Amino acid sequence: MLELGICLSLILAYGNTEVEPENLSIATFRVDATPPLDTPLCGGGVEPAKKIIDRLTVRGVIFITDESPVLLCAVDWVGIGNSGQDEWKKELAKSAGTTPDRVCVHTVHQHDTPGCDFAAEEMLSEHGIGGSMFMVEFTRHTITRTSEAIRQALKSPVEVTHMSVGKAKVEKVASNRRVLGPDGKVKHVRYSSCRDEEAIAAPEGVIDPYLRNIIFWCSEHAIVSMTYYATHPQSFYGSGAVSTDFVGMARSIREATLPDVFHIHFNGAGGNVAAGKYNDGSPVNRLILAQRMLEGMEKAWENAVKIPIVADDLKWKTIPVALPLRDHLVNGEEELEKTLSDPDADIRSRIRAARDLVWTQGCKSGQKIQLSCLQLSDTYIIHMPGELFVEYQLASQEMLPDKTVCMAAYGDYGPGYIGTEISYSQGGYETSYVSRVAPQVEKVLMEAMRKLLISDNPAK
Repeated sequence: MLELGICLSLILAYGNTEVEPENLSIATFRVDATPPLDTPLCGGGVEPAKKIIDRLTVRGVIFITDESPVLLCAVDWVGIGNSGQDEWKKELAKSAGTTPDRVCVHTVHQHDTPGCDFAAEEMLSEHGIGGSMFMVEFTRHTITRTSEAIRQALKSPVEVTHMSVGKAKVEKVASNRRVLGPDGKVKHVRYSSCRDEEAIAAPEGVIDPYLRNIIFWCSEHAIVSMTYYATHPQSFYGSGAVSTDFVGMARSIREATLPDVFHIHFNGAGGNVAAGKYNDGSPVNRLILAQRMLEGMEKAWENAVKIPIVADDLKWKTIPVALPLRDHLVNGEEELEKTLSDPDADIRSRIRAARDLVWTQGCKSGQKIQLSCLQLSDTYIIHMPGELFVEYQLASQEMLPDKTVCMAAYGDYGPGYIGTEISYSQGGYETSYVSRVAPQVEKVLMEAMRKLLISDNPAK
């Protein structure tokens, strides 16, 4: 009874004993990720780096509360897959004082940029063609410099008092790559550029036309801008000219306009979306597409609605999933080994065989890919692997129609393209050998997204 009396006395003496909500803080980091000349680009087997048009970057945001930090990172590279993801996450987590399951590493997916898959590169080295896929020393050095940048960033975090969320349509950039014929099969594939008049005349098809912008504020000062938009982000590529392309150009103009704001862009589920309807591949079109992206970014910023935010508004949830292996890979290891070992096979085929083998062996050993969701008040950011079809992004928004749902795809690049179940019966490039997952992947991912977005399970 003595303890109870003391507590009652304290309540009477000090009145309201509610604890003030804890503040949320953010730290940001940026590292140059531009490769040396002669570095393989786009996963190897194409023209290597011959000139630098503009610099590539690693950009990241660290959310700091009384729990372990959450780190989101976007890299101006084509893809980071399999053990590449593992090593990036492990090293970044160590520097941020958190665990790998609270780290997301995505790529923006510009094609005239490097990739990373350490296990595949190791296989290629064992067969005498090491360095044909990417430059290991440069990649590891980039990870090391990123880790150091994270340690430095954590020395000067900034308090976040508000966030704002806006969206705007991006006009005449995105179009669905898969144009179906009357029989329901793919008749045309509109890649990032297209000159087929019939394909160009076809409707935009299924896309998400909206660019979404999440802005963090310290009182009246905007400090971080995160943008999300689903499309393949290149206008032309393949000549060895390293570039962030039209998405990076738009981001750079925003940086020049708002130099005190940290800008980071995430590519959404753009596996079957590109600029083909509006782009013939001519260099001038890169500028036009950049201007259209820029206008979307500006309007989304202007439309953003500002609300207070505290640390308790941040929730983090993860779900590991096993993706079903594509049928032609289930019993295909012997043939892949044969291609990989064949000195007369072209280098692109051998690189692809190594990547297929790494993914196949991983699936058979029970590996899982982590999906995650960062909730910030009524805004949800869901993190997904591969070259994901836009239907997944649209489905995630339908699951929470009264909330804001953003999606970052191009996480683990290992599975390649990830289509919907029906798409595998329609033909087309995206569901050919470049997809390492079976049609049943739709059921797996849709169920996982529901658990992330609307399940009552406690956030991790």
